[in-house]
Amino acid sequence: MKFVGRVLIRLFLTAAGVVIVCSFIAYWLLARSLPPIDGELHSEDLRADVTIVRDAAGIPTITAGNRRDLAFATGFVHGQDRYFQMDLTRRQAAGELAEIIGPEALPLDRRHRFHRFRSRARAVLAMVPAAEMQIFDAYAAGVNAGLLSLRSRPFEYFLLRSEAAPWLAEDSVLVAYAMFMELNDERAKRDVQRGLAHRVLPQSVYDWLYPQGTEWDAPLSGQPILPPAIPEATVFDLAKSAMVGTGAHLPEADAALLPGSNNWAVGGGVTQSGRAIVANDMHLGMTVPNVFYRARLIVTGGEARDVSGVTLPGAPIVVTGSNGQVAWGFTNSYGDWSDAILLVPGPTPDTYQTPDGPREFVRHRELIEVKGGAPLEYIVRETIWGPVLDDVSYPDGELAISWIAHHPDALNLRHLDLETANSVSEALQVANQLGQPPQNFVSGDRDGNIGWTIAGRIPRRSDYDSLLPADWSAAHGWSGWLLPEEYPRIENPASHRIWTANARVVDGEALRKVGDGGYDLGARARQIRDNLHARQTFEPLDMLQIQIDDRALFLQRWRELLLTVLRDDVVAGNAARTNYRKLVQNWVPRASAKSVGYRLVRAFRISVRDQVFDMLTIPLRTEYGDTVELLVSNQFEGPLWALVTEQPQHLLSREHESWDALLLSAVDANLKYFGSKFTGGLARRSWGERNMAAIRHPLSRAIPMLSRWLDMPREPLHGDWNMPRAQSPDFGASERFAVSPGDESNGYLHMPAGQSGHPMSKFYRAGHDDWVQARPAGFLPGPARHTLRLLATARP
Repeated sequence: MKFVGRVLIRLFLTAAGVVIVCSFIAYWLLARSLPPIDGELHSEDLRADVTIVRDAAGIPTITAGNRRDLAFATGFVHGQDRYFQMDLTRRQAAGELAEIIGPEALPLDRRHRFHRFRSRARAVLAMVPAAEMQIFDAYAAGVNAGLLSLRSRPFEYFLLRSEAAPWLAEDSVLVAYAMFMELNDERAKRDVQRGLAHRVLPQSVYDWLYPQGTEWDAPLSGQPILPPAIPEATVFDLAKSAMVGTGAHLPEADAALLPGSNNWAVGGGVTQSGRAIVANDMHLGMTVPNVFYRARLIVTGGEARDVSGVTLPGAPIVVTGSNGQVAWGFTNSYGDWSDAILLVPGPTPDTYQTPDGPREFVRHRELIEVKGGAPLEYIVRETIWGPVLDDVSYPDGELAISWIAHHPDALNLRHLDLETANSVSEALQVANQLGQPPQNFVSGDRDGNIGWTIAGRIPRRSDYDSLLPADWSAAHGWSGWLLPEEYPRIENPASHRIWTANARVVDGEALRKVGDGGYDLGARARQIRDNLHARQTFEPLDMLQIQIDDRALFLQRWRELLLTVLRDDVVAGNAARTNYRKLVQNWVPRASAKSVGYRLVRAFRISVRDQVFDMLTIPLRTEYGDTVELLVSNQFEGPLWALVTEQPQHLLSREHESWDALLLSAVDANLKYFGSKFTGGLARRSWGERNMAAIRHPLSRAIPMLSRWLDMPREPLHGDWNMPRAQSPDFGASERFAVSPGDESNGYLHMPAGQSGHPMSKFYRAGHDDWVQARPAGFLPGPARHTLRLLATARP
C-alpha cells in the first residue's frame, strides 16, 4: 500500500508539473502575442514617419503626413488589436470559415458562398480609381505589418490549430459585404413570405395584415399611415374555419420584433453653442471584441484632416464621427434593397426568359475548403439579375435574387470625402454617392446646419410591386441608380430637429424611392421625437438621457388592457392570477432590470400577438401546411390592437369562446411558462433575469471553460425594443456618442467591450463599464500614455 501511495503521489506530482509547464508555455505564448505599443518600428511601406499615440483605454490617435500612410497605420493598429476578428469577418462573408474551423461551419459557408463575394470583391477592386486602390493596398500592407509586429500569432489560432493567412486588399471589400449581410435582406425573405400570404388572402385582408404604418408613426415628413379597417365577415370569417391555432407559442419569444439604431441632430437654433449636435447609437450584434474600434485619424500635410469616431476593423475609414467641421451618424434605413424575381422557364431546358429573349443559367463552381476534410463543391446558378435561390420552394416557380450588394458599383471608398466635408450640404452630396449598405444619414455642422438623406446607392425601379416576387421576363425591374439630385433629402427643418430610428422617415414619392424593406414600428422614433421636442435648448450631454430612455410608453396601453382582463371576478380564488395582477399593478414603468411587472406585461403582449397572428394565418397553413414560415409585419401592432380592442367575433377561431377568453389564456400561458421554467416564484422574475448580458467571444461558445476569461461580465441590462434604449442580451448599442463639430472636447463616446481583442491586454475591457452604466466618456482620446513611431525606411 505504501508503494502504491508513493506511485500515486509521483503520478500526481508529475501531472501537476505537466500542467504547470503547459500553463507556463500557454502564458508565455499568449504574452508574446501582445502588440508593441511603445518604441519605434521601421517599415518600407511608408512614405514618411507616422506616430501612434494611445490613451489609457488604448484608443489611438494616428498622425501621418498623407492619407496613404494614414491608411497603412490604421491597418497596422487594426492588425495588432483585432486580426482574428477581422479574419472571421472576411471568412464569414466569403463562406470560408470551414477552412479554419472544420465541417461544423459548412452550413454557414454554403449559405454565404451563395453570394460569391470573394469573386465579387475582386470585381469591385477592378473598377476602383487608382487613388482609392492605393488606400486599399496601403491598408492591407499595414494590417499585415501589424500582425507581424506580434511575436506570436493571436491566441485563437493556437486553439483552432490554424495559421493566420495574410490580409488582402479584397478582404476589406469582404468586410463591407459582411455589413451588407448584417443590414439587408440578403435573400429577399420578406418578399417571399409576403408572396405566400398574397397568393392566398383576399387583397383587402392582405393589405390590412401588412399595413404601411400605424398610429405610432413619427416620420420626418408626412403623417402617420393608419392601417385599413378590420375586414368584414363577408370577406374574412375565421369562425367558419374547421382549423384552429397551433398553440405553439413561447411567451418570451420575440424573434419577430425588430432591433435597431437611433440617430438625430439638432440645429444651432436650439443649442447653447450655436453649433449643431449629432447623436448616434448604432445597434448591432454584440460580441467580444466589439464590432467597432475607436480612433482619431490626423493628416498634417497636403489635404489636412482630423477625424474622430469609430472605425470598422477591416476598413481604412472612420464610419461615423466628426471632422471638426461636420459630424455624421447612421441608422439602418430598412429600405427595399433586394427583390425576389419569379423566373419564367425558357423554351429549352436550363433556360429562363428575359426581356431580351431566353438565356441560359450560368453555373459557378465554388470549392469550399474544409479543415480536416475533403473540399466541398458547391454550384451556384445565376441569372442576369442575380443568383437562384436554392433553399426555397416557391409554389409559382424558381426565384432569383436581385440585391444591390451583387453589383460591383454598389461599393466604393467615397467615405474618404466625408473626412474633408466642410458643410452639411457637402456631406449630403457625398452621402448620396457612397457605396455601402444604404443607411439613414444624419449630419450637422459647426455653423448649426442639419440634414438627412440616404447614404448608399438606391436602385432605379420600374413600375412593379417590389414587395412581392415579381416577373421581370418582359421588363427589367432595375435600370441603374438614382442620381444624387434625385435622392430624398431634408435640410434645416423649421423645428431644428431631425431624428431616425429605423422606422419610416418619409412618405409619398420619397418613400417610393426608398421602399419598405421591413422598416420598424414607429414607437421608438416617436419617443425620440417627443423627447427632442420636450426641450428648448441642448448641449451634447443632454443627448445621453434620450439615448438611455427606457420608459415603457409603448407597453402602457397593454398594461391597462391586462388589468381589465384580470378583473376581480377573474382572479377571485386563483392565487396565481391574483399575484400576477398585483405585480402588474405595481410595475416599474420602464424596462428596468429590477422590474417584474414590465416583464409580465411584455410577455402578455407577445403571447397575445402570437396567438392572434396564428389565427389570422389559418388559411395560409391550410394551403401550405403547419411548417410554413410566415412573415409577421413590423406594423402588425396596428391590426393587433384593433382586434383586441374591437374584438370582432368573425376573426376569432373556434378554440376560443371569446376574445376575453383568448386574452386570459395568454395570462395562464405565462403563468405556466414562468412556473415550469423558473424556480423561486413569480415575484423573482425580474426583467434583468431575462435581459442578462451575453456579450461573448466567438470561441467561448465552443469552449465554455474560457467564458470567464474571454467574455464580458454577465450582468442585467436595462432597455428593450420599442424604446430608445434598444437592448437585448447580445444586441444593443455598438457605440453611443453625441458631438458638436468643432467642439469635440465636450462630446462623449463609449462602446461595449474594449479596444483590444487580446484578453491579457489592459485595454480588453477598458471602457466597457462606462457603456453599461452610461457614463459619458470623452469623445476624443484622452492624454497620451503610450507612443509608437513607425519610421519610413527607404526601399533598397
